[in-house]
Amino acid sequence: MKNILIPTDFSENSWNAIVYALSFFKRVKCNFYLLHVSPFEEMIGGDSFYTSKETVLEKATYSDKEQMQLLIKRIEKLPLNTKHHVHTINEYIFFVDAIRKQVKEKEIDFIIMGTKGASGLKEKTIGSNTGDVITKVKCPVLVIPEKATYSKPKEIAFPTDYNMYYKSRVLNTIMDTLTLNDATLRVVHIAKKEQELSDLQKRNKDFLDDSLDDMKHSFHFLSNTNIEEAVQCFVESRDIDMITMIAKNLNFFQRILFHPVVEKISYHTDIPFLVLHE
Repeated sequence: MKNILIPTDFSENSWNAIVYALSFFKRVKCNFYLLHVSPFEEMIGGDSFYTSKETVLEKATYSDKEQMQLLIKRIEKLPLNTKHHVHTINEYIFFVDAIRKQVKEKEIDFIIMGTKGASGLKEKTIGSNTGDVITKVKCPVLVIPEKATYSKPKEIAFPTDYNMYYKSRVLNTIMDTLTLNDATLRVVHIAKKEQELSDLQKRNKDFLDDSLDDMKHSFHFLSNTNIEEAVQCFVESRDIDMITMIAKNLNFFQRILFHPVVEKISYHTDIPFLVLHE
């Protein structure tokens, strides 16, 4: 039984993440926890100075519960899956604190969320809440862009520079994802120019190759001074369905995932990202 946490702000982007999650784990027994977070500061911000905090909390709770019930009814209209159990949670603390709390209490295996919320700015590819979860919560996060539609992932890209040792937690999540989808992992090394790998890079690449021995995988190299363009080229040429990355490699990772919208760079808007933590 897998425990999946899906933060929702009732936007269409978060609905898209819910639909993707239900489809991605359609063959797996799962508890899905729908989490809506209303920071207490937001709730008291627009009310009268004389309104009690308890009254504001009651109003917000009532409104949130109503929206959550509407969301559940919308989910119930989807094809029924007896392997799935949906639970709802409302929290009134800071967003990242709420996520961490649920990850610990519910022993969450995956967080699945959209890239933007209801107030997402067009010039940002990743909303602030999603960015905070990706960088501050040590749990696998599957990020679903606004235009992504579910299709069974067959080709998963793994951009890496081989400069870090791949720990078992990361490798196990990658292999579980490959096994679940009978998918192939395309490991791609991107560098500004072609040059021989260092001894450390060679050792890490060999270890990765040995660890993936029973999985369908291949190694690729792309030379490009612009990492984002290289990833876009690889995604298009290999018909990639998902990109997975390790959050620890911050410089490499942030350039690929957090880059602002650029012409000809579309993978931000339609390719899901699986972000892994050690």
